Amino acid sequence: MDEVEVYGAHHLLEVCDFLNDQKPLKKFQGNREEQFRENLNHFDFDFAEVKGQENIKRALEIAAAGGHNVIMIGPPGSGKTMLAKRISSILPPMSLEEAIETTKIHSVSGILKNSSSLIITRPFRSPHHTISDEGLVGGGPYPQPGEISLAHNGVLFLDELPEFKRTVLEVMRQPMEDRVVTISRARVTVEYPAGFMLVAAMNPCPCGYYNHPTRACVCSPGAVKRYLNRISGPLFDRIDLHVEVVPVPFKDLSEARSGESSADIRQRVIQARKIQEERFKNSKNVHSNAQMSRNNLNHVCKLDEQSRQLLKTAMERLSLSARAYDRVIKVARTIADLENSQDIQSQHLAEAIQYRSLDRENWGE
Repeated sequence: MDEVEVYGAHHLLEVCDFLNDQKPLKKFQGNREEQFRENLNHFDFDFAEVKGQENIKRALEIAAAGGHNVIMIGPPGSGKTMLAKRISSILPPMSLEEAIETTKIHSVSGILKNSSSLIITRPFRSPHHTISDEGLVGGGPYPQPGEISLAHNGVLFLDELPEFKRTVLEVMRQPMEDRVVTISRARVTVEYPAGFMLVAAMNPCPCGYYNHPTRACVCSPGAVKRYLNRISGPLFDRIDLHVEVVPVPFKDLSEARSGESSADIRQRVIQARKIQEERFKNSKNVHSNAQMSRNNLNHVCKLDEQSRQLLKTAMERLSLSARAYDRVIKVARTIADLENSQDIQSQHLAEAIQYRSLDRENWGE
């Protein structure tokens, strides 16, 4: 890419004159690294603005460091959307290849801004829960990318997850695994990339106040169960971290001191991603811990006897599925990377297990 010469033209006649050696064009001069560096910390939202919620910020840091899917469960006003909007500010910067790929998708969709020739910040897509199957995964008579492809190399935020139609969510399951969506029509079959990080948010019950520290829930146990059952077990298994969000106490809200900045958190995320890049440099299509296959897990996520017993106990008590078992280990590997630890220790595994505490079998107990 560095050897490509770029010339700018106002219209096609200038291009024709240039190709016929009749009129020169001005060669574009630009510093790619400088352009990317300038946008490294330019975000509208920063974690420094978030009061309290240290455990939630920790979970989101782990998610960003390993490319893991995450769901936040909490009452209205607890800050789920506010936290989600700041995730992009701690993700590692895009490479040139990722920027070009993302730009192509947005260009095909016709939503590329005239002032933007290259998208160099990770997308953040937040579709409304009334979206159709076609709008989410793509389609139409002339197949167009959906929201999951527009979020490629970035974040797909689904707020009020149980309010999405079940058919819409189920269609998304396979692209989450394959990181690509295939749209077939009578005359054409199109594949669009869909390598996104899913961030979801939901209330714990219809009224929103189940397990609230100060407000009583008015929902019956049956209503809570029906509400939670709107999300299928297989989809829930594909979400690596389950985080319970509680309202911030007044004493934390009234503090003048700012929280840790996104730039500081991002540096730790970048260092963890560098470890993963080196780890998977010989693995095709694997760039982060969240993308590891079973074969990768067996090679880079070896557990000692203490850790195996800890995980065995958690599997039995939480009734975790085989897919959830893999995801616990992947998250533990990311936690170890954030601490620059070569091996997964029992404390890394214990922290990863706590992020499965909202698995289906435990809800409503």
